[in-house]
Amino acid sequence: MHVGPMRWDKIMIINTGGRTDTVRYYTEWLLRRFEEGYVLVRNPMFPNKVTRYELTPDKVDAVVFCSKDYEPILPRIHEITDRFPTYFQYTITGYGPDVEPNVPSIEHSMETLIRLSETVGRQRVSWRYDPVLYTKNYSLQTHARTFDRMAGVLSPYVDRCIFSYVELYRKLNSNMPEIIPFTAEDRVQIAKCLGGIAREHGLYLQTCGDDDDLEKYGIHTNSCTTLEILGAANGLKFRNLKHRGMRKGCHCIEWHDIGAYDTCIAGCRYCYANKDHARAFENFKLHDPSSPMLLGNLRSTDELHQGSQKTMLAKGQEPRRAQQQTLDL
Repeated sequence: MHVGPMRWDKIMIINTGGRTDTVRYYTEWLLRRFEEGYVLVRNPMFPNKVTRYELTPDKVDAVVFCSKDYEPILPRIHEITDRFPTYFQYTITGYGPDVEPNVPSIEHSMETLIRLSETVGRQRVSWRYDPVLYTKNYSLQTHARTFDRMAGVLSPYVDRCIFSYVELYRKLNSNMPEIIPFTAEDRVQIAKCLGGIAREHGLYLQTCGDDDDLEKYGIHTNSCTTLEILGAANGLKFRNLKHRGMRKGCHCIEWHDIGAYDTCIAGCRYCYANKDHARAFENFKLHDPSSPMLLGNLRSTDELHQGSQKTMLAKGQEPRRAQQQTLDL
């Protein structure tokens, strides 16, 4: 095993849920990684390259979560929130088991979101209603009814709501062929509908991964993870940095994801992170909660490198954060 040069002088943003639902299916592992203070992440493009990230308060600016079920981690979430600035994205779409086979019901999910909000504070929780898609079972009218009902319940408990139009990745042709592609008019009608409902409930609604100008419908064009959002949620000030985004149409701040693709067993048919749902179940069997990486263990042929962790905090924020963590503990 080759070990690359060590770099201990930098900090950054950690994301736990972009590649898989770590919170729901790998709860014990996730909590253990923060307890032990580091994680190993295998490069999805070059599997023999492994990066180590430090998971300690002096090396991490903020931890961003994204999940469809926070119930497994709720009793112990304070182990992370007591030590780190955090932000939580909760995806509740309202699709049935024909689209999301292993996702909790709408009612159960909303109850869990409320408990999460009451635990960590509404300013740290956003509700994701995405992706919006059409099939013969899910029309504009269906989305209108579902979104209105959910907005009425969730508005007092979230910082904002984020929606996006489904992206027709090539693999959706086989994974979900019944999707009806949107026309330009469809996109406008969806924006009018959701924007109007959000306004009625006093809900801040924004897009993600889309550059369409929807301000006329009361929808803000923004990104789901910006330094402004993270700073406001945690009482922090970040440097004025350009958000380069993670992909085309994205203007989020860069982060490092500690998960792995093809490991989420929720079975959502529109999922971009799984190439094959059967493979995800097979990979799930390789998980060892005591391993420093999500799947398997470090191999003798792996190249281990220390990840660059560069702080984005404004000057003078580090001591303030350390003081706040001392008070919380």
